Amino acid sequence: MSHGRSLTARLAALFAALTATLLVLAALLHGRMLDAHFHELDVHELHGKLMLIRNTLRQGDATTPLAARLDAVEAALVGHDNVGVRVRDADGRVLRLIHPAHFTAAQRAGQAVEGEEPGWELDGHRYRGLRGSIVLPLAEDGAGGAPERPLEVLIALDLSHHTHFLASAQRATWAGVALAALVAAVFGWFAAHRGLAPLRRVTATTRELSAERLGERLDPRDAPAEVRDHVEALNGLLARLEAAFQRLSDYSADIAHELRTPISNLMTQTQVALSRPRTSAEYQDILASNLEEYERIARMVGDMLFLAKAEEHALAHATEAVELAHEADALRDFYEALAEERGIRIQRTGEASVRGDRLMLRRAVSNLLSNALRHTPDGGRIALHIETGPDSVRLMVSNEGEPIPPDQLERVFERFHRASPRRDRHGEGAGLGLAITRSIVRAHGGEIAARSEGGVTTLSITLPKV
Repeated sequence: MSHGRSLTARLAALFAALTATLLVLAALLHGRMLDAHFHELDVHELHGKLMLIRNTLRQGDATTPLAARLDAVEAALVGHDNVGVRVRDADGRVLRLIHPAHFTAAQRAGQAVEGEEPGWELDGHRYRGLRGSIVLPLAEDGAGGAPERPLEVLIALDLSHHTHFLASAQRATWAGVALAALVAAVFGWFAAHRGLAPLRRVTATTRELSAERLGERLDPRDAPAEVRDHVEALNGLLARLEAAFQRLSDYSADIAHELRTPISNLMTQTQVALSRPRTSAEYQDILASNLEEYERIARMVGDMLFLAKAEEHALAHATEAVELAHEADALRDFYEALAEERGIRIQRTGEASVRGDRLMLRRAVSNLLSNALRHTPDGGRIALHIETGPDSVRLMVSNEGEPIPPDQLERVFERFHRASPRRDRHGEGAGLGLAITRSIVRAHGGEIAARSEGGVTTLSITLPKV
């Protein structure tokens, strides 16, 4: 198994294997081409020798004895030690052997050979042969010979010089293949090592990461194209982690800040209650006051749990038809007493239907109305308008009052955020209502936006149409 080998070693081995494979294929092809080339040269030389022998035997006239002709052939082949010749008559008698060491004992005895270009091995030497026939015009001799005499010529060519060259070439080729594979492995290891340097920097950076060093980034410009996407993805991950840690830090600070007031009130009231004996009615008043603080803490904890589920996309909600006008009217009736007490008028116009969780959508609209009441001056007006578009439904809640600065409009939906000090404490809100509303709207596939101009602030919810 290769689980423990590094990627650099694997790439180096791959380079070596690929180089060796290509070189072996090239060597085999080159060897076959050399064999074919030498075979062509050998055949050409054999045919040349056969032509030489024929021409030499046919020299002279019909009165020239055969022995003299054969002597002329042997003289013509002086210095050609790699060529053997056997001349045989029609009866199989061997008339002349030139360099008999090139032939087997049976061939020297006159045994016929099969094929026009036979081949054989003898004493570690390879031979390639060529068999041809010659008809000589001869004068009749005293033995009553025919005036034309057919002869068979077998030429043997020693291939030792070829085999020695091919063996040397093969040894050099295989040594070159091994050396090339080794060099390819070294260069492959070096290239892979250099190419994977960005990954090692990624590893080193990752090992050194901590909550205090999340601002570090890798430079993708010095990374190769294959690793650049990985580096950019890691930088994106670091940016998201840094933002998440920052939000967590801010969130923890906000929670501590928001919980400090009710807890401080509870401690103060409890210390005052224990400072001296009190009547039963006084203790009941203190407990009632403490209960309000406990309820405030419970609402805050519940809201934070709701937001935590929303961030994890774990808000399970039903899907049913919801009449926004009906829900808005019910909430207007609920807040009517508080609004009349402050002389605030709440008006609703338009109607539309969406699909979603009725209780969650009602809570979202309730948060918008509660926020509008909190920031509307006495005697002001709140307008709740519902309109239907081609693909969506929009619910807008507008209220008169202190405008929101433009640079704060995108932050009004953040947890514990208040747009300005003058909008800080109008009621007992903890700054979670609009954040919860945004989570509900997004869970239903919608969007929420804020606009503040001309002394009127409008929060609008856009939901997909049924």
